Amino acid sequence: MITSADPRSGRRLPVRRAEVLRRLTEHGDQCAARIVARLPVDDDDVLDPHAVDGLLVAVHTELQRLSEELRIGERLVDLLVPLFAAVRSAAAPERPLRLVDVGCGLGYLIRWLSATDALGPDVELVGVDLNAALVTEATRLARSEALDCRFVHGNAFDLPEAATVYVSTGVLHHIRGPALEEFFRLQGRSRALAFCHYDIAATSLAPIGAWVFHRARMRHPLGRHDGVASARRAHSDATLLSAAAASGMRPLLYEPRGTVNPFCTTLRPVLGIRPGLEAPLRQALGRASRRLVGPERFSWPTG
Repeated sequence: MITSADPRSGRRLPVRRAEVLRRLTEHGDQCAARIVARLPVDDDDVLDPHAVDGLLVAVHTELQRLSEELRIGERLVDLLVPLFAAVRSAAAPERPLRLVDVGCGLGYLIRWLSATDALGPDVELVGVDLNAALVTEATRLARSEALDCRFVHGNAFDLPEAATVYVSTGVLHHIRGPALEEFFRLQGRSRALAFCHYDIAATSLAPIGAWVFHRARMRHPLGRHDGVASARRAHSDATLLSAAAASGMRPLLYEPRGTVNPFCTTLRPVLGIRPGLEAPLRQALGRASRRLVGPERFSWPTG
């Protein structure tokens, strides 16, 4: 809410503090309102973009601890390696293969994949975010680490080069209602062969776990607040499968809530794959393919 950008061009839009405070107060979120009330503004009550950018970079730097401690890179590789194996088995996939991280933030996942070369030299790694400050910092970090990857400021679905696989981590709970279906629909209209989006599992323990972790690991009040707020906004398995079906790809859920221990579940991915890729994906997953389920395993409608 404290930063806004045109969803097509990425151009920054002004945000007035009074409007943010009004919305937060209407929703009874006094904690967030106190955080926003302390942010500087100009003479027109527009939040200072430099202060906001500095805050976002600081909070995202702290969020890297979450990615590290939850082993986000390793978790994604467990699915991405078989997924790219399935893609390579397809008839003449476009080259180079390209992984696009939607809402990459500081680019932790892309930088981790580049540093470990986990997906192989034929996969180009691209991170995209609508926040220019985060992209600038991600680029700086990648250069300082001499990594072979790149970051783009803009809309991930408007890149001149086609994505082979779209991924994200911790993005889906920010997208609500019809916009969630549109998010998946755009991927279905693209030339991508698959997507794999990790987000918070909507368990009853998620808000409690988020509170404990963020109190222990986060220094800034914004990071502490948003961690718990994000856990409360997590989508159910039903919502994700229904929305993912809008892509026209085959929607699949890995380790759905009802099949795992809620004490051990923090994130789980929703996938979409083009026709013909499910069988090679399951073959590449081996025994782990039992954790991959489609909408027919559930009783809710997905249309």
